[in-house]
Amino acid sequence: MVKAFGIVNFSGKQIYVEGLEEFRPIGSFSFLGRYRAIDFPISNMSNSGIDRIQVYIRRKPRSLIEHLGTGRHYSINSKRGKLQILFSENGSENSIYNTDIAAFRDNLENIRKMHNEYVVIAPSYMIYRQDFDSLIQTHITTEADITLLYHSVDNAKDAFLNCNALNLNKQKGVLSIEQNHGNAKNRNIFMDTYVMKKELLIDLIEKAQKTSSMYSLLDIVSAELAELDIRGVSHRGYFAALTDFNSYYHANLSLINYKNTQSLFDEDWPIYTRTNDSCPTRYFESADVRSSVVSNGCLIEGTVENSIVGRGCVIKKDAVVRNSIILSDTIVGEGIHVENQVVDKHTRLIHVKELVADPEKPGYIRRGDTL
Repeated sequence: MVKAFGIVNFSGKQIYVEGLEEFRPIGSFSFLGRYRAIDFPISNMSNSGIDRIQVYIRRKPRSLIEHLGTGRHYSINSKRGKLQILFSENGSENSIYNTDIAAFRDNLENIRKMHNEYVVIAPSYMIYRQDFDSLIQTHITTEADITLLYHSVDNAKDAFLNCNALNLNKQKGVLSIEQNHGNAKNRNIFMDTYVMKKELLIDLIEKAQKTSSMYSLLDIVSAELAELDIRGVSHRGYFAALTDFNSYYHANLSLINYKNTQSLFDEDWPIYTRTNDSCPTRYFESADVRSSVVSNGCLIEGTVENSIVGRGCVIKKDAVVRNSIILSDTIVGEGIHVENQVVDKHTRLIHVKELVADPEKPGYIRRGDTL
């Protein structure tokens, strides 16, 4: 195991999930009823033997701080392990200067204090499983300056439109990094995951600061493509990017498919999360649940099909929930029909009889609303 520390970075400038992100950062999004999006990069680091992790937060930090706590539930609470939550001093949420480089610069002393030779930087808005120890070993073997993780897709015309793509040569050297505009079917989607030496990261932070106050890490790495040996490494397995509302909706529902679930989860590679004590879900005689993921503490009297149901939800008699994501502590009243919706937490659907959206444009019910 090579000594490395981890950085969990916040989402890029072009990424915004309408509705949900008004209340919390993407890393705090509920995923598959039980997890938060940030559980995946932190668990990947913990399982890879990385026990010093910095988590950078840009906006609306409360829910994420509550979820992360001391980091004990991520199995990194050893004598030397530590989870740090760090912020940029720039308080403006939408400022062009509020970049990851600005956050790194504000916390440069914390980066310098790390005694690890290497750093792994991963995003909080992408869902995948990856052995970072193996990735670091590949990085060392190729003698690259920077290694970038990518996932090859054949649906780039319709998906991953807010992501960046790598153009590679035959030796997997990175020729350019550009936004996916949907003009090609097959693309190598950049997973916003970097491996490099700590000293190189510090150099890039300082160079970016001198070049432009608007520069992000991606910008300075792109600018250095001609000067540094930057290689791509292909990722295998399940991969989802939560870059907009539709991608969040479809990423959740895609994991109802058992084959996809097997590609993401492995009993030898646990995904850690904060747990709470709650009783098992109770299914009444009138309940009809099919092809769904239902969390603990629910009361199910109605019909649930092809849906994700979070903790502590109540689906009353004759209610129908279909192709929907129901976040925790939501009540779907008697006889109410919910289809193709994301229902945020603490919501009460009592009076309205039907909430049906177009499958291509799923609907959103705001957190805490009563309808």
